[in-house]
Amino acid sequence: MHKPQTFRETLTSGPAIVMMIALVRLGLHLWTNTFGGYGYFRDELYYLACADHLDLGYVDHPPLSIFVLAMVRSVFGDSAFAVRLVPALAGAATVVLTGRIAATFGGGRMAQSLAAIGAGFSPVLVAFSGIYSMNSLDVLFWTAAVLLAVGLVQAKDPRMFLPLGIVVGLGALNKIGVLWLAAGIVAGLLFSPYRSLLWTKHALRGAAVAVVLFAPFVVWNVLHNYAHLEFIRNATNGKYSDLTPLRFLADQLLLHNPFALPLWGAGLAGLFFARPLARFRFLGTAFLFVTALLVINGHSKAEYLAAGFPLLFAAGGVCMEAWTAGWFRRFVVPAYGIVLAATAAALVPLAIPVLPVHTFVTYAHAFGIAPGTSEKKELGALPQFYADMFGWPEKAAAVAAVYNRLTPEEKARCAIFSDNYGRSAAIDLFGRHYGLPRAIGSHNSYWVWGPRSYTGEVVIVLGGARKEKEKVFASVELAGTASSPWSMPYENDVPVYLCRGLRVPLAEAWGTLKHFE
Repeated sequence: MHKPQTFRETLTSGPAIVMMIALVRLGLHLWTNTFGGYGYFRDELYYLACADHLDLGYVDHPPLSIFVLAMVRSVFGDSAFAVRLVPALAGAATVVLTGRIAATFGGGRMAQSLAAIGAGFSPVLVAFSGIYSMNSLDVLFWTAAVLLAVGLVQAKDPRMFLPLGIVVGLGALNKIGVLWLAAGIVAGLLFSPYRSLLWTKHALRGAAVAVVLFAPFVVWNVLHNYAHLEFIRNATNGKYSDLTPLRFLADQLLLHNPFALPLWGAGLAGLFFARPLARFRFLGTAFLFVTALLVINGHSKAEYLAAGFPLLFAAGGVCMEAWTAGWFRRFVVPAYGIVLAATAAALVPLAIPVLPVHTFVTYAHAFGIAPGTSEKKELGALPQFYADMFGWPEKAAAVAAVYNRLTPEEKARCAIFSDNYGRSAAIDLFGRHYGLPRAIGSHNSYWVWGPRSYTGEVVIVLGGARKEKEKVFASVELAGTASSPWSMPYENDVPVYLCRGLRVPLAEAWGTLKHFE
Protein backbone atom coordinates (compact mmCIF):
# COMPACT_ATOMS: atom_id res chain seq x y z
CA MET A 1 0.00 0.00 0.00
CA HIS A 2 1.29 3.46 -0.92
CA LYS A 3 2.24 5.46 2.14
CA PRO A 4 0.42 8.83 2.26
CA GLN A 5 2.66 11.86 2.01
CA THR A 6 3.27 13.85 5.15
CA PHE A 7 2.66 17.60 5.13
CA ARG A 8 6.42 18.20 4.92
CA GLU A 9 6.76 15.84 1.98
CA THR A 10 3.88 17.54 0.23
CA LEU A 11 5.36 20.97 0.87
CA THR A 12 8.74 19.95 -0.56
CA SER A 13 7.40 18.00 -3.52
CA GLY A 14 8.13 19.05 -7.08
CA PRO A 15 4.67 20.51 -7.79
CA ALA A 16 4.73 22.45 -4.52
CA ILE A 17 8.15 23.96 -5.28
CA VAL A 18 7.00 24.85 -8.79
CA MET A 19 3.92 26.53 -7.36
CA MET A 20 6.02 28.52 -4.88
CA ILE A 21 8.31 29.73 -7.68
CA ALA A 22 5.22 30.71 -9.70
CA LEU A 23 3.87 32.66 -6.73
CA VAL A 24 7.20 34.45 -6.29
CA ARG A 25 7.06 35.42 -9.98
CA LEU A 26 3.47 36.63 -9.58
CA GLY A 27 4.32 38.53 -6.42
CA LEU A 28 7.26 40.22 -8.15
CA HIS A 29 4.96 41.57 -10.85
CA LEU A 30 2.19 42.60 -8.46
CA TRP A 31 4.67 44.44 -6.24
CA THR A 32 6.25 46.21 -9.21
CA ASN A 33 2.89 47.16 -10.68
CA THR A 34 1.76 48.55 -7.33
CA PHE A 35 4.87 50.31 -6.02
CA GLY A 36 7.26 50.53 -8.98
CA GLY A 37 6.99 51.01 -12.69
CA TYR A 38 7.64 54.02 -14.87
CA GLY A 39 4.27 54.49 -16.54
CA TYR A 40 2.32 52.99 -19.41
CA PHE A 41 4.42 51.46 -22.16
CA ARG A 42 3.80 52.88 -25.66
CA ASP A 43 2.12 49.68 -26.88
CA GLU A 44 -0.11 49.48 -23.80
CA LEU A 45 -1.59 52.87 -24.70
CA TYR A 46 -2.16 51.62 -28.24
CA TYR A 47 -3.82 48.41 -27.02
CA LEU A 48 -6.14 50.48 -24.85
CA ALA A 49 -7.05 52.51 -27.92
CA CYS A 50 -7.65 49.27 -29.84
CA ALA A 51 -9.94 48.13 -27.01
CA ASP A 52 -12.08 51.17 -27.80
CA HIS A 53 -12.37 49.90 -31.39
CA LEU A 54 -13.19 46.21 -31.01
CA ASP A 55 -12.82 44.44 -34.31
CA LEU A 56 -11.88 41.09 -35.87
CA GLY A 57 -8.34 42.29 -36.41
CA TYR A 58 -5.86 45.13 -36.37
CA VAL A 59 -3.07 46.14 -38.71
CA ASP A 60 -0.28 44.87 -36.47
CA HIS A 61 -1.87 42.06 -34.46
CA PRO A 62 -4.84 39.67 -34.21
CA PRO A 63 -7.77 40.56 -31.93
CA LEU A 64 -7.76 38.12 -28.99
CA SER A 65 -5.49 40.08 -26.65
CA ILE A 66 -7.58 43.20 -27.28
CA PHE A 67 -10.84 41.47 -26.36
CA VAL A 68 -9.20 40.16 -23.19
CA LEU A 69 -8.02 43.68 -22.36
CA ALA A 70 -11.49 45.08 -22.99
CA MET A 71 -12.97 42.58 -20.53
CA VAL A 72 -10.34 43.38 -17.91
CA ARG A 73 -10.89 47.08 -18.42
CA SER A 74 -14.67 46.74 -17.99
CA VAL A 75 -14.17 45.06 -14.60
CA PHE A 76 -11.03 46.62 -13.14
CA GLY A 77 -10.57 49.86 -15.07
CA ASP A 78 -7.52 50.96 -17.01
CA SER A 79 -4.97 51.72 -14.32
CA ALA A 80 -1.49 50.37 -15.03
CA PHE A 81 -2.00 47.78 -12.27
CA ALA A 82 -5.27 46.57 -13.80
CA VAL A 83 -3.90 46.50 -17.34
CA ARG A 84 -0.88 44.45 -16.23
CA LEU A 85 -2.80 41.93 -14.13
CA VAL A 86 -3.39 39.45 -16.97
CA PRO A 87 0.26 39.30 -18.10
CA ALA A 88 1.34 38.80 -14.47
CA LEU A 89 -1.05 35.86 -14.11
CA ALA A 90 -0.02 34.48 -17.52
CA GLY A 91 3.64 34.55 -16.48
CA ALA A 92 2.91 32.62 -13.29
CA ALA A 93 0.77 30.11 -15.18
CA THR A 94 3.61 29.54 -17.65
CA VAL A 95 5.89 28.59 -14.75
CA VAL A 96 3.35 26.03 -13.54
CA LEU A 97 2.95 24.53 -17.02
CA THR A 98 6.72 24.35 -17.48
CA GLY A 99 7.04 22.41 -14.25
CA ARG A 100 4.24 20.15 -15.43
CA ILE A 101 6.07 19.48 -18.71
CA ALA A 102 9.16 18.45 -16.74
CA ALA A 103 7.02 16.11 -14.62
CA THR A 104 5.36 14.62 -17.71
CA PHE A 105 8.82 14.02 -19.16
CA GLY A 106 9.41 11.88 -16.07
CA GLY A 107 11.35 14.46 -14.08
CA GLY A 108 11.30 14.50 -10.30
CA ARG A 109 11.56 17.31 -7.81
CA MET A 110 14.96 18.52 -8.99
CA ALA A 111 13.97 18.55 -12.66
CA GLN A 112 10.73 20.40 -11.97
CA SER A 113 12.45 22.94 -9.74
CA LEU A 114 15.15 23.74 -12.30
CA ALA A 115 12.56 24.01 -15.05
CA ALA A 116 10.49 26.41 -12.96
CA ILE A 117 13.52 28.55 -12.08
CA GLY A 118 14.48 28.77 -15.74
CA ALA A 119 11.01 29.74 -16.94
CA GLY A 120 10.23 31.80 -13.86
CA PHE A 121 13.20 34.12 -14.02
CA SER A 122 14.30 34.27 -17.64
CA PRO A 123 14.75 38.04 -18.11
CA VAL A 124 12.89 38.17 -21.41
CA LEU A 125 9.97 36.12 -20.07
CA VAL A 126 9.81 38.33 -16.98
CA ALA A 127 9.81 41.39 -19.24
CA PHE A 128 7.00 39.93 -21.34
CA SER A 129 4.85 39.61 -18.22
CA GLY A 130 5.69 43.12 -17.02
CA ILE A 131 3.47 44.93 -19.52
CA TYR A 132 0.26 44.19 -21.39
CA SER A 133 0.91 42.84 -24.85
CA MET A 134 0.35 39.73 -26.93
CA ASN A 135 3.66 38.29 -25.73
CA SER A 136 2.81 37.02 -22.24
CA LEU A 137 -0.26 35.23 -23.59
CA ASP A 138 1.81 33.96 -26.52
CA VAL A 139 4.31 32.27 -24.18
CA LEU A 140 1.43 30.70 -22.26
CA PHE A 141 -0.18 29.36 -25.44
CA TRP A 142 3.14 27.93 -26.70
CA THR A 143 3.80 26.22 -23.37
CA ALA A 144 0.27 24.81 -23.20
CA ALA A 145 0.60 23.52 -26.77
CA VAL A 146 3.88 21.78 -25.91
CA LEU A 147 2.32 20.16 -22.85
CA LEU A 148 -0.58 18.87 -24.97
CA ALA A 149 1.83 17.58 -27.63
CA VAL A 150 3.73 15.72 -24.91
CA GLY A 151 0.47 14.19 -23.70
CA LEU A 152 -0.47 13.27 -27.27
CA VAL A 153 2.66 11.18 -27.76
CA GLN A 154 2.81 9.83 -24.23
CA ALA A 155 -0.74 8.46 -24.42
CA LYS A 156 -0.63 7.81 -28.17
CA ASP A 157 -4.15 9.19 -28.12
CA PRO A 158 -5.04 11.17 -31.27
CA ARG A 159 -8.03 12.66 -29.46
CA MET A 160 -5.50 15.05 -27.91
CA PHE A 161 -5.40 16.84 -31.26
CA LEU A 162 -8.71 18.53 -30.43
CA PRO A 163 -7.51 20.46 -27.36
CA LEU A 164 -4.21 21.06 -29.17
CA GLY A 165 -6.14 22.57 -32.07
CA ILE A 166 -8.08 24.79 -29.67
CA VAL A 167 -4.88 26.08 -28.06
CA VAL A 168 -3.18 26.67 -31.42
CA GLY A 169 -6.25 28.40 -32.85
CA LEU A 170 -6.68 30.71 -29.86
CA GLY A 171 -2.93 31.24 -29.74
CA ALA A 172 -2.88 32.30 -33.40
CA LEU A 173 -5.81 34.62 -32.75
CA ASN A 174 -3.54 36.21 -30.15
CA LYS A 175 -0.25 36.21 -32.13
CA ILE A 176 0.41 34.38 -35.35
CA GLY A 177 3.84 33.15 -34.24
CA VAL A 178 2.25 30.12 -32.58
CA LEU A 179 1.62 28.83 -36.10
CA TRP A 180 5.39 28.38 -36.40
CA LEU A 181 5.21 26.04 -33.41
CA ALA A 182 2.26 24.16 -34.92
CA ALA A 183 4.22 23.68 -38.15
CA GLY A 184 7.23 22.54 -36.12
CA ILE A 185 5.18 19.96 -34.20
CA VAL A 186 3.79 18.58 -37.46
CA ALA A 187 7.30 18.41 -38.94
CA GLY A 188 8.60 16.74 -35.79
CA LEU A 189 5.86 14.11 -35.83
CA LEU A 190 6.43 13.42 -39.53
CA PHE A 191 10.03 12.48 -38.79
CA SER A 192 9.18 10.41 -35.72
CA PRO A 193 7.73 6.95 -35.06
CA TYR A 194 4.45 8.69 -34.17
CA ARG A 195 3.72 9.98 -37.67
CA SER A 196 0.70 7.67 -37.90
CA LEU A 197 -1.08 9.93 -35.39
CA LEU A 198 -1.23 12.57 -38.10
CA TRP A 199 -3.25 10.33 -40.42
CA THR A 200 -6.33 10.22 -38.21
CA LYS A 201 -9.66 12.00 -38.27
CA HIS A 202 -8.83 13.48 -34.88
CA ALA A 203 -5.80 15.29 -36.35
CA LEU A 204 -8.00 16.71 -39.10
CA ARG A 205 -10.57 17.82 -36.54
CA GLY A 206 -7.91 19.54 -34.46
CA ALA A 207 -6.57 21.33 -37.53
CA ALA A 208 -10.09 22.34 -38.56
CA VAL A 209 -10.81 23.78 -35.12
CA ALA A 210 -7.58 25.79 -35.24
CA VAL A 211 -8.47 27.15 -38.68
CA VAL A 212 -11.98 28.13 -37.58
CA LEU A 213 -10.70 29.92 -34.48
CA PHE A 214 -8.09 31.82 -36.49
CA ALA A 215 -10.49 32.59 -39.37
CA PRO A 216 -11.76 35.95 -38.04
CA PHE A 217 -8.33 37.51 -38.46
CA VAL A 218 -8.02 36.06 -41.95
CA VAL A 219 -11.41 37.49 -42.88
CA TRP A 220 -10.45 40.89 -41.47
CA ASN A 221 -7.28 40.91 -43.56
CA VAL A 222 -9.17 40.00 -46.73
CA LEU A 223 -11.57 42.88 -46.07
CA HIS A 224 -8.66 45.27 -45.37
CA ASN A 225 -6.44 44.48 -48.35
CA TYR A 226 -4.15 42.18 -46.32
CA ALA A 227 -3.04 45.00 -44.05
CA HIS A 228 -1.13 42.71 -41.68
CA LEU A 229 1.04 41.36 -44.49
CA GLU A 230 1.79 44.93 -45.57
CA PHE A 231 2.72 45.76 -41.99
CA ILE A 232 5.10 42.79 -41.73
CA ARG A 233 6.73 43.63 -45.06
CA ASN A 234 7.27 47.28 -44.12
CA ALA A 235 8.59 46.46 -40.64
CA THR A 236 11.02 43.87 -42.02
CA ASN A 237 12.36 46.27 -44.64
CA GLY A 238 12.34 49.24 -42.29
CA LYS A 239 12.85 49.33 -38.53
CA TYR A 240 14.03 45.67 -38.31
CA SER A 241 16.26 45.74 -41.38
CA ASP A 242 19.46 45.92 -39.29
CA LEU A 243 18.69 42.62 -37.56
CA THR A 244 20.73 39.67 -38.80
CA PRO A 245 20.64 35.88 -38.29
CA LEU A 246 23.92 36.06 -36.36
CA ARG A 247 22.53 38.65 -33.98
CA PHE A 248 19.33 36.61 -33.64
CA LEU A 249 21.29 33.56 -32.49
CA ALA A 250 23.76 35.45 -30.29
CA ASP A 251 20.99 37.31 -28.46
CA GLN A 252 19.45 34.03 -27.31
CA LEU A 253 22.30 33.80 -24.79
CA LEU A 254 21.49 37.20 -23.32
CA LEU A 255 17.70 37.12 -23.32
CA HIS A 256 17.43 34.16 -20.96
CA ASN A 257 20.35 34.91 -18.60
CA PRO A 258 23.79 33.67 -19.76
CA PHE A 259 23.94 31.41 -16.69
CA ALA A 260 20.87 29.56 -18.00
CA LEU A 261 22.81 28.26 -21.02
CA PRO A 262 23.76 24.95 -19.30
CA LEU A 263 20.09 24.37 -18.49
CA TRP A 264 18.49 25.07 -21.84
CA GLY A 265 21.54 23.78 -23.72
CA ALA A 266 21.19 20.47 -21.91
CA GLY A 267 17.50 20.51 -22.77
CA LEU A 268 18.11 21.01 -26.48
CA ALA A 269 20.77 18.30 -26.58
CA GLY A 270 18.70 15.98 -24.39
CA LEU A 271 15.70 16.16 -26.69
CA PHE A 272 17.88 14.42 -29.28
CA PHE A 273 20.23 12.27 -27.21
CA ALA A 274 18.83 11.68 -23.71
CA ARG A 275 17.21 8.28 -23.16
CA PRO A 276 14.47 9.61 -20.82
CA LEU A 277 13.39 12.03 -23.57
CA ALA A 278 13.64 9.62 -26.52
CA ARG A 279 9.88 9.60 -27.06
CA PHE A 280 9.82 13.39 -27.26
CA ARG A 281 12.56 13.89 -29.82
CA PHE A 282 9.94 15.31 -32.16
CA LEU A 283 9.83 18.40 -29.94
CA GLY A 284 13.55 18.96 -30.45
CA THR A 285 12.90 18.79 -34.18
CA ALA A 286 10.02 21.23 -33.74
CA PHE A 287 12.24 23.71 -31.89
CA LEU A 288 14.97 23.56 -34.53
CA PHE A 289 12.35 23.86 -37.27
CA VAL A 290 11.03 27.09 -35.74
CA THR A 291 14.56 28.38 -35.21
CA ALA A 292 15.39 27.67 -38.86
CA LEU A 293 12.29 29.56 -40.02
CA LEU A 294 13.27 32.61 -38.00
CA VAL A 295 16.89 32.49 -39.13
CA ILE A 296 15.91 32.12 -42.79
CA ASN A 297 13.66 35.16 -42.44
CA GLY A 298 16.87 37.16 -41.97
CA HIS A 299 15.44 40.00 -39.88
CA SER A 300 13.75 38.22 -36.96
CA LYS A 301 13.85 39.76 -33.50
CA ALA A 302 15.58 37.48 -31.01
CA GLU A 303 12.55 37.56 -28.74
CA TYR A 304 10.42 35.77 -31.34
CA LEU A 305 11.91 32.45 -30.20
CA ALA A 306 11.51 33.17 -26.48
CA ALA A 307 8.17 31.37 -26.22
CA GLY A 308 9.90 28.10 -27.13
CA PHE A 309 12.33 28.14 -24.22
CA PRO A 310 10.04 26.78 -21.46
CA LEU A 311 10.26 23.48 -23.39
CA LEU A 312 14.06 23.60 -23.22
CA PHE A 313 14.05 24.53 -19.53
CA ALA A 314 11.80 21.55 -18.77
CA ALA A 315 13.92 19.17 -20.83
CA GLY A 316 17.10 20.60 -19.33
CA GLY A 317 15.87 20.01 -15.80
CA VAL A 318 15.11 16.38 -16.65
CA CYS A 319 18.56 15.89 -18.20
CA MET A 320 20.42 17.44 -15.29
CA GLU A 321 18.53 15.16 -12.95
CA ALA A 322 19.05 12.06 -15.11
CA TRP A 323 22.70 12.68 -16.05
CA THR A 324 23.98 13.26 -12.52
CA ALA A 325 24.35 11.10 -9.46
CA GLY A 326 25.88 10.97 -5.98
CA TRP A 327 27.47 14.08 -4.52
CA PHE A 328 27.27 15.90 -7.85
CA ARG A 329 23.49 15.60 -7.95
CA ARG A 330 23.19 16.23 -4.23
CA PHE A 331 25.35 19.36 -4.07
CA VAL A 332 26.46 20.70 -7.46
CA VAL A 333 23.10 20.68 -9.25
CA PRO A 334 21.25 22.39 -6.37
CA ALA A 335 24.11 24.90 -6.17
CA TYR A 336 23.65 25.61 -9.86
CA GLY A 337 19.95 26.19 -9.23
CA ILE A 338 20.82 28.72 -6.53
CA VAL A 339 23.32 30.47 -8.82
CA LEU A 340 20.74 30.56 -11.60
CA ALA A 341 18.14 32.11 -9.28
CA ALA A 342 20.65 34.59 -7.83
CA THR A 343 21.89 35.80 -11.20
CA ALA A 344 18.31 36.03 -12.43
CA ALA A 345 17.49 38.22 -9.43
CA ALA A 346 20.42 40.47 -10.33
CA LEU A 347 19.04 40.81 -13.86
CA VAL A 348 15.45 41.56 -12.82
CA PRO A 349 15.96 45.36 -12.86
CA LEU A 350 16.92 45.04 -16.52
CA ALA A 351 13.63 43.26 -17.28
CA ILE A 352 11.02 45.16 -15.27
CA PRO A 353 11.22 48.61 -13.64
CA VAL A 354 11.75 47.66 -10.00
CA LEU A 355 14.28 50.47 -9.43
CA PRO A 356 13.79 54.25 -9.52
CA VAL A 357 14.96 55.52 -12.88
CA HIS A 358 18.11 57.28 -11.62
CA THR A 359 19.06 54.18 -9.66
CA PHE A 360 18.46 52.00 -12.71
CA VAL A 361 20.82 54.06 -14.85
CA THR A 362 23.55 53.71 -12.22
CA TYR A 363 22.82 50.00 -11.87
CA ALA A 364 23.00 49.37 -15.62
CA HIS A 365 26.28 51.28 -15.88
CA ALA A 366 27.71 49.20 -13.05
CA PHE A 367 27.00 46.08 -15.12
CA GLY A 368 28.48 47.74 -18.18
CA ILE A 369 25.15 47.46 -20.00
CA ALA A 370 24.45 50.16 -22.57
CA PRO A 371 20.91 51.08 -23.63
CA GLY A 372 19.65 48.90 -26.46
CA THR A 373 16.94 48.67 -29.08
CA SER A 374 15.91 46.21 -31.78
CA GLU A 375 14.85 49.11 -34.01
CA LYS A 376 16.89 51.67 -35.93
CA LYS A 377 16.44 54.43 -33.35
CA GLU A 378 18.74 56.86 -31.55
CA LEU A 379 18.93 56.07 -27.85
CA GLY A 380 19.16 58.21 -24.74
CA ALA A 381 20.00 57.23 -21.17
CA LEU A 382 17.48 54.37 -21.09
CA PRO A 383 16.92 51.30 -23.27
CA GLN A 384 13.97 51.73 -25.59
CA PHE A 385 11.83 49.34 -23.55
CA TYR A 386 12.03 51.68 -20.54
CA ALA A 387 12.24 54.97 -22.44
CA ASP A 388 8.90 54.18 -24.06
CA MET A 389 7.31 54.31 -20.60
CA PHE A 390 7.99 58.05 -20.31
CA GLY A 391 6.61 61.24 -21.80
CA TRP A 392 3.02 60.34 -22.63
CA PRO A 393 1.15 62.46 -20.03
CA GLU A 394 3.38 65.41 -20.96
CA LYS A 395 2.28 65.14 -24.59
CA ALA A 396 -1.38 65.23 -23.65
CA ALA A 397 -0.77 68.25 -21.39
CA ALA A 398 1.08 70.13 -24.14
CA VAL A 399 -1.70 69.46 -26.64
CA ALA A 400 -4.34 70.49 -24.09
CA ALA A 401 -2.59 73.83 -23.56
CA VAL A 402 -2.94 74.55 -27.28
CA TYR A 403 -6.48 73.18 -27.52
CA ASN A 404 -7.68 75.37 -24.68
CA ARG A 405 -6.57 78.49 -26.56
CA LEU A 406 -9.21 77.83 -29.19
CA THR A 407 -12.69 79.31 -29.24
CA PRO A 408 -15.60 76.95 -28.55
CA GLU A 409 -16.43 76.99 -32.27
CA GLU A 410 -12.86 76.03 -33.20
CA LYS A 411 -12.77 73.29 -30.57
CA ALA A 412 -15.85 71.71 -32.11
CA ARG A 413 -14.05 71.48 -35.47
CA CYS A 414 -10.52 70.75 -34.21
CA ALA A 415 -8.85 67.41 -34.95
CA ILE A 416 -5.79 66.20 -33.02
CA PHE A 417 -3.46 64.29 -35.32
CA SER A 418 -0.20 62.35 -35.10
CA ASP A 419 1.66 59.95 -37.37
CA ASN A 420 2.74 57.87 -34.35
CA TYR A 421 0.32 55.50 -32.60
CA GLY A 422 1.94 56.06 -29.21
CA ARG A 423 1.31 59.80 -29.38
CA SER A 424 -2.24 59.38 -30.67
CA ALA A 425 -3.01 56.81 -27.97
CA ALA A 426 -1.54 59.10 -25.28
CA ILE A 427 -4.05 61.75 -26.32
CA ASP A 428 -6.86 59.20 -26.13
CA LEU A 429 -6.00 58.06 -22.60
CA PHE A 430 -4.51 61.08 -20.85
CA GLY A 431 -6.47 63.62 -22.87
CA ARG A 432 -9.68 62.59 -21.09
CA HIS A 433 -8.44 64.53 -18.06
CA TYR A 434 -8.31 67.71 -20.16
CA GLY A 435 -11.51 67.13 -22.13
CA LEU A 436 -9.65 66.53 -25.38
CA PRO A 437 -11.39 64.80 -28.27
CA ARG A 438 -10.02 61.45 -29.38
CA ALA A 439 -7.03 61.64 -31.67
CA ILE A 440 -6.81 60.59 -35.29
CA GLY A 441 -3.62 59.24 -36.84
CA SER A 442 -1.94 57.68 -39.84
CA HIS A 443 -0.02 54.93 -38.03
CA ASN A 444 -1.25 51.30 -38.26
CA SER A 445 -4.80 50.83 -36.99
CA TYR A 446 -5.30 54.54 -36.37
CA TRP A 447 -5.27 54.97 -40.15
CA VAL A 448 -7.90 52.23 -40.50
CA TRP A 449 -10.13 54.05 -38.02
CA GLY A 450 -10.11 57.02 -40.37
CA PRO A 451 -10.48 60.81 -40.00
CA ARG A 452 -14.05 60.57 -38.69
CA SER A 453 -15.98 63.76 -39.54
CA TYR A 454 -13.01 66.14 -39.41
CA THR A 455 -12.36 68.27 -42.47
CA GLY A 456 -8.91 69.65 -41.71
CA GLU A 457 -10.15 73.17 -41.05
CA VAL A 458 -8.41 73.24 -37.65
CA VAL A 459 -5.86 70.58 -36.71
CA ILE A 460 -3.45 70.27 -33.79
CA VAL A 461 -0.55 68.16 -35.05
CA LEU A 462 1.70 66.44 -32.53
CA GLY A 463 5.20 65.98 -33.96
CA GLY A 464 6.89 66.23 -37.33
CA ALA A 465 8.68 68.96 -39.26
CA ARG A 466 7.13 72.38 -39.75
CA LYS A 467 8.08 72.49 -43.44
CA GLU A 468 5.99 69.42 -44.12
CA LYS A 469 2.97 71.01 -42.47
CA GLU A 470 3.39 74.23 -44.43
CA LYS A 471 3.08 72.26 -47.67
CA VAL A 472 -0.47 71.17 -46.89
CA PHE A 473 -1.90 73.85 -44.55
CA ALA A 474 -2.55 77.52 -45.24
CA SER A 475 -1.39 78.46 -41.73
CA VAL A 476 1.04 76.68 -39.39
CA GLU A 477 1.97 77.91 -35.90
CA LEU A 478 4.46 76.27 -33.54
CA ALA A 479 2.21 76.49 -30.50
CA GLY A 480 3.96 74.32 -27.90
CA THR A 481 6.47 71.63 -27.07
CA ALA A 482 6.15 68.35 -25.15
CA SER A 483 9.33 67.54 -23.26
CA SER A 484 10.41 64.44 -21.35
CA PRO A 485 14.17 63.84 -20.92
CA TRP A 486 13.81 60.13 -20.09
CA SER A 487 11.96 59.39 -23.33
CA MET A 488 13.52 58.17 -26.54
CA PRO A 489 15.31 61.18 -28.09
CA TYR A 490 12.78 61.44 -30.89
CA GLU A 491 10.01 61.58 -28.26
CA ASN A 492 11.63 64.47 -26.34
CA ASP A 493 10.89 68.10 -27.21
CA VAL A 494 8.13 67.07 -29.59
CA PRO A 495 6.62 70.13 -31.30
CA VAL A 496 2.90 70.88 -31.17
CA TYR A 497 1.57 72.71 -34.22
CA LEU A 498 -1.70 74.58 -34.58
CA CYS A 499 -2.61 74.23 -38.25
CA ARG A 500 -5.46 75.83 -40.18
CA GLY A 501 -6.83 75.49 -43.66
CA LEU A 502 -5.87 72.07 -45.01
CA ARG A 503 -5.50 72.61 -48.75
CA VAL A 504 -7.17 69.27 -49.60
CA PRO A 505 -10.21 67.91 -47.70
CA LEU A 506 -9.00 65.51 -45.02
CA ALA A 507 -11.18 62.63 -46.20
CA GLU A 508 -9.70 63.01 -49.68
CA ALA A 509 -6.10 63.20 -48.41
CA TRP A 510 -6.46 60.32 -45.97
CA GLY A 511 -5.46 57.61 -48.42
CA THR A 512 -2.04 59.21 -48.91
CA LEU A 513 -1.25 59.29 -45.18
CA LYS A 514 -1.17 55.54 -44.49
CA HIS A 515 1.81 54.45 -42.39
CA PHE A 516 1.93 50.71 -41.64
CA GLU A 517 5.08 49.77 -39.71
